[in-house]
Amino acid sequence: MPYARISLHRGKSAEYLQALSQSLHDALVEAFAIPVGDRFHVIHQHDAGELIVDADYLGGPRSADFVLIAITGGKPRDTATKRRFYQAVTQRLSASIGLDPEDVMIVINTTAAEDWSFGGGRGNV
Repeated sequence: MPYARISLHRGKSAEYLQALSQSLHDALVEAFAIPVGDRFHVIHQHDAGELIVDADYLGGPRSADFVLIAITGGKPRDTATKRRFYQAVTQRLSASIGLDPEDVMIVINTTAAEDWSFGGGRGNV
C-alpha cells in the first residue's frame, strides 16, 4: 500500500510526468511486490525557489531536474529490498525520461495497517 508524493520543479510535460509515475510504479511492483493496481501517486510541481536542495550533499551534483520521491508504505522492507528498489527506480527513470540518477532522492516511511483508510470511512484492518 505505498502512497508516493513526487516533488519536482514546474514545467515538465504531461508525458514526462506520466513516465515518471509509471517508472516509479513499475519499480514498486518489481522490488516491493505490490499489486499492479495499488497505485496512489501525487505529483507536486514547484515554482523557482519553492524546492530547495543542496546540489552536492551526499551525492550529486544535482540539477534543476531534481525529483524528490517520498513514499509512505505499510509493510517495512529490509535494507537489501530497499536498495534494490532505489536501483530499480533510478534505472527506470534514466531509461524512460533521461533523468540522471543523481537527481533522484527517495525517502521511505512506513505505517501500520490501521493508519490507512482507502475510502468510505473504513479502516484497513
